[in-house]
This record gives sequence, C-alpha cells and structure tokens, in this order.
Amino acid sequence: MVVKREAVNAAWAQVDVVLQRRADLIPNLVQTVKGYAVQEQTVFGDIAAARAALIGAKTPSDKIAANGQLDGALSRLLVIVENYPQLKSNENFLRLQDELAGTENRIAVERKRYNDSVQDYNTYIALFPNSLVASFGGFARNDAYFKTEEGAREAPKVNFDFNKPATAPTPTPAPAPAHP
Repeated sequence: MVVKREAVNAAWAQVDVVLQRRADLIPNLVQTVKGYAVQEQTVFGDIAAARAALIGAKTPSDKIAANGQLDGALSRLLVIVENYPQLKSNENFLRLQDELAGTENRIAVERKRYNDSVQDYNTYIALFPNSLVASFGGFARNDAYFKTEEGAREAPKVNFDFNKPATAPTPTPAPAPAHP
C-alpha cells in the first residue's frame, strides 16, 4: 500500500512539474500578446490571477481547481489572438505558442498517468483483505482526480466571416475534489 501511495505522489510530482513549466511560459506569452492587444486588459488580469492561484495552491485538489481556471483564461487569450493577424505572424509569439502547445501535451500525458495511479491506489486499498489493512494503517481513498471541464465537450465555434470576431464558450472550472 505504501508503494501504491508513493506512486500516486510521484505521479503528482510530475504533474506539478509540467504545470509549473506552463506557469513559467505564460508571462512571456502574455507580454507578447499585450504588445498587440492593449485593450484586452480583462483577459490579462484573469490570466495573472489564475496563474497566481496555481502557483499559490498547496494541495493537489487546489492545484487541479486552479489549473481549471488557468485553462479557461488561456482559451480566452487564444480567442483574442485570432483577432490580431499581425500577432499570429510574430516569430516570438509563434515560438511561445509552440512551447505552450508542447507543454499542454505533456500536461495531458502526466494528468493521465496521475489519474491512473490514483485509480490503481484506490482500487488496491478497496479490495479485500487490503481494505482491512488500509483502514488500520490509515490509508484513505484519494479522490483528487483531474476531470474534464464542463465546456470541454462542446465543439469550438468556427467563424469564417472575417468581419465579425470569433467567439468561444467560456469554460467554467469544475469544483475542486475533497482533500485526500
């Protein structure tokens, strides 16, 4: 059981590493976009607040909730980018966007590994006779899973009318799971 719990902790550490990488990339991306889209201050403020919440979060549950807020803020930033064609051709922006896309892929992989570890741990401590040993040893169920955001299942709206700005649904962060 200790091995399984430590596997969950190790998987979380990997998630934490890639979330920090994304948090470190975001200020550079935002500064590049700010140069082109100075009137979009609300989105920049939302990104800064979500990033601060992610960096300040201490538990996996808090980080999962903060990550959901950051996902929503970043999706709004990418909608803004669509309205500035000159920004999309900026080399610095393109490089940062590629780095962010690669980081998002790493986050997805590490989230899956983490969820798999949590599921394996929870299954192991729930099976008899492990459940008896787990209850005596203080091994509790861990419900800090990454879950799909509500808006993630909706298809994005594509707009080929270049006279009107594209709109995208604003995802709402899922409530944080109970602390393990």
